[in-house]
Order: sequence, then structure tokens, then C-alpha cells
Amino acid sequence: MVITNQLQERLQEGFAKESLNAFNKILEKSIKSPRATYGRSGALLKLAELQSSNTLLQQGIQVLEVLLSNPDTPDALLLKSGLILADKQRFRGWTNRALKSLTFLNLRFPNNVDVVNDLGITNLILGRNDDAKKLFKQVLKLDADNGFAMAHLGFIIKVSDNNPAKAIPYLKSGIESGDKSAVDARFYFHLGDAYQRIGDTKKAKEVYDDGAAKKLFLSRDQRSLYNVERLTAKPWWDPEELPYQNAIETLQNNWEMIRDEVLEYFGRSGTDFINEAENLLDRGMWRQMTLYQRGERNKKGCLNVLKTCALLNNLQDATNCRRGQVKFSIMKPGSHVWPHCGPTNCRLRAHLGLVIPDGVKIRVGNETRHWKEGEFLIFDDSFEHEVWHQGNENRIVLIVDFWHPELTEHEKSALSPI
Repeated sequence: MVITNQLQERLQEGFAKESLNAFNKILEKSIKSPRATYGRSGALLKLAELQSSNTLLQQGIQVLEVLLSNPDTPDALLLKSGLILADKQRFRGWTNRALKSLTFLNLRFPNNVDVVNDLGITNLILGRNDDAKKLFKQVLKLDADNGFAMAHLGFIIKVSDNNPAKAIPYLKSGIESGDKSAVDARFYFHLGDAYQRIGDTKKAKEVYDDGAAKKLFLSRDQRSLYNVERLTAKPWWDPEELPYQNAIETLQNNWEMIRDEVLEYFGRSGTDFINEAENLLDRGMWRQMTLYQRGERNKKGCLNVLKTCALLNNLQDATNCRRGQVKFSIMKPGSHVWPHCGPTNCRLRAHLGLVIPDGVKIRVGNETRHWKEGEFLIFDDSFEHEVWHQGNENRIVLIVDFWHPELTEHEKSALSPI
């Protein structure tokens, strides 16, 4: 099978090279031929894909940019090539150039919903959520049943505007529209979460069950989006099950030093503790200070707790998870964290209890447990989890993300950071 695939790729590459040569010859005689220019770009982009070449990708993009600037390019070809151009520019990481290309197309084709939707997505990628919202609303004026626009508009209203009740009809209609692009784990994820936040747990579970049945989620309770499917999945893990005993025992043996250092910093300043940024907090106060993220040391955070970071620096198992973090978490009394799932099943999250008052608890899956000072609680945060603080003083834990123990070294190095 591998040999067959390799031969097929060689055949495709040979055809792409022949096509490129043929289109180049046409362009030698007719330098501005729109169709030959389009063909040349297609051959370059195919070669770029087969060879994983950014150089060829950039050449293909440049040819498409020339095509868009050619006044003789027919409208149908201009529209088709412009949408391809924007897609390839985004893929290359040139999102602002994609925005420029799509703005040009939108001026030429103001009522084309594909262009306006694509422009909305590009604004969303750039964090220009208000502009994206206006564009998706524009699409719905042109095509009231456009599932792509409905789903994305609902997503913005839910995440950016923090208005789950208003987001629900858009997300629901988008998913039910039949548009394949709207049958996406992100939209099921946020529709279910929106139902949870308005108190309709039954409908939330129905959405999650539907998503799991469509293989968008690993299960109803495990709704992470970036996964390796073969990994053992269970909400709670015992420290003895992990091959990271040196890191676990070293941190537990030094928990009082870690506690005293973070308490001293928090009492003295604490300015680098920032509010939780993913809109997971229902009520109260929850702040975090990052020491390691994506396998990289956070110099600013570590300057505040030098002894803790010196300890961590010798514990590669605790700091090399590129799909996780090491951070302090402080939660004030009266806080509640919404039920939520982490982004990936490739890590296990360990909480080292530092200051644990009565009245604090965490549910993962269907089981609720309590922290203890100087001990780790270890769980798979890709499963739904929820936190309550009904005590009288701050709860403080050190969070350490470890790679899932069943990942190979090759997988760890190949997986994209989160």
C-alpha cells in the first residue's frame, strides 16, 4: 500500500511538472493569458503540496496575485482564483494578505456569499470579531438559510459576546441546516455549553450525545478537539500509574517550600497572577500565573518564584509537555467554574494541593474528589470537569501537565503545541 501511494504521488508530481512546463510555454507566447496563468498556479500549488515546499507554495500564491491584478481575467475565473488565493495565503500564515485579497473580491462581488463568509472567517482569525459578526449578518441578509454564517455568528455571540441564550438559535440552526461545514465539533461544543450555562442540562447532554454519535467527540463526557484516539481514556488517574514518579515525588516532597514561595509573592505583589482568560468562571475569582507553557519556560512568571522554577528546571517530565502548562492557580471563596473540557486528550493534569481549605471540590466525569495539601490529584482534563469553592479562604494549587503515558516519543515531538 505504501509503495502504491508513493508511485501515485510520483505520477501526480510528474503530471504537475509536465503541466507546469506546458503552461510556461503558453505564457512565453501569451504572457497575460488568464487561463494559462491560472493553470500555472495550479501546477505550482500541486507541486508544493506533494513536496511540502513553502517556496513552491509562495510561487503559486504570487502567480494567483498576478492573476487577480490582470484586468483581462474573466469574472468567473477571478472569483475562483481569488478564493483559492485567500485560502493559500491563510495556510501560509499571511492572514493580512488574505484579508486584502478578499476585500478586493468583495468589492467586485459584493453579493457573493462565499466571498463574504470567507472574509468573515479571515476577520475571525485576526481577532476582529465585531467585523466578522457584521459580515456573517450580511450573509444572512443575502441568504437567510446559510448554515455556515449562522453557525459562525452563533459562535461569536457565545464566545465573544458571552451571550449563550442569544447564541443558541444561531448555533442550532447552523448545525441543523445540512451545511457540512457547520457539522463541526466546535459548534456542537459551544451549543452544548450554551445550554449548560442557561441551566438546560438535558439539552446540553442531547447535543453532546449527538456529537459523540457523529464521532465529533470521543464520548459525551470527553469532548476535547485535538486528540490521539487510541489513548486510554478515564477521568481519574493514580500517581502510581504514571512513569513520572521522580517528578511527582520531588514536587510533593517540596510542597511546603513551593507553598511558602507563592504565598510570599502573592502577598507582596501578585501582579502576574491574571484572571482566567477562557470565560470558564461562573462566579467568584480565579487567577493563574504561568511558569511553563508549551514546553517553554515563562521567564516573567519564574522570576517571581525562583526556587520553585529551579526545582522544576531539573524535572523534564514536568515541564516538557508542549500541549500543557505548569502554573499556579488561586481561587477565592464563593467561586464556581462551569463544567468544561480541556482541548486535548494528550495530557494528564496534576494538581498539587498547597492551600486547601474546607469546602473545595472538583468533579471529573461522574466522580467528585477533594484536594489535600501536599498531595497530587491527577485527572484527564479532556473529560468534563467542574470546580466549587464554598470555603472561607483562598484555594491554591500548582498545576502540572504531563504527557499521556501511552504517547510515543515520536508522537510527542510531532504533535503541534497547544
